[in-house]
Amino acid sequence: MEAEERLELAVDPARPTGRTLLAGGVEQSYVDVVDPTYLHFEYVRRMAAVIDLAAPAGDPLDVLHLGGGALTLPRFVAATRPGSAQLVVERDPAVVELVARALPPRPVGVELHVADAQEAVAAAPAGAYDLVLADIYRAARMPPHVATVAFAAQVARVLRPDGIYLLNVTDLPPLSFTRVQAANLRSVFADVCVVADRRMLRGRRYGNVVLAAAARPRRLPVARLVVRALRDQLPGGVLHGPALDTFIAGARPYSDTAP
Repeated sequence: MEAEERLELAVDPARPTGRTLLAGGVEQSYVDVVDPTYLHFEYVRRMAAVIDLAAPAGDPLDVLHLGGGALTLPRFVAATRPGSAQLVVERDPAVVELVARALPPRPVGVELHVADAQEAVAAAPAGAYDLVLADIYRAARMPPHVATVAFAAQVARVLRPDGIYLLNVTDLPPLSFTRVQAANLRSVFADVCVVADRRMLRGRRYGNVVLAAAARPRRLPVARLVVRALRDQLPGGVLHGPALDTFIAGARPYSDTAP
């Protein structure tokens, strides 16, 4: 493996039970080996907020994770919704090997496949999942083939009628890529929102944006997400409805092949 691809798990000096997965020195995932409900990264907490609000507390869900990392959210779902059936798709076998060797075992109900996300979604049966969570990056960039309308449509196919798609996007001002991804989702799903640090939404910092989408109109728990975002240790904002229209204005969805 080349130096820039070197993988390691580092102990968090501020939290001895915390482990950070690094790829080429860049943070990829964070797991607390004792408390799987502790979520260190801001965007992971925002995704977890949607998971919490997607169904009554404790109800098991069928979840597809595209991008495995250190299995942060699969561990969180297993702890907060026992009995959930989860499939994790991770492209890099070296990540899978390191996580299996150095972190606690996969929770009950979590299956892991080494595969490409697009191929895994294409092979999945229709209506199989309550949630699809995508955190797919290679060298700090989302692969073009999973950044298209066609991929969003495939995700919609594998979701149940009340299912929700969650997508993590890394972006920088003026959030052009996020706007395109939001436009992609709006072309496929009836209900879409964007959740992020308010400074990001104002175009003042680099970071992560979470997009949520559902096929059923008014499916997303927007009002409760607003409250959860504001209460986070890094307060966030939610764009939905007219505010999202304004955010997307002028952005064109990617066709089957992203540039």
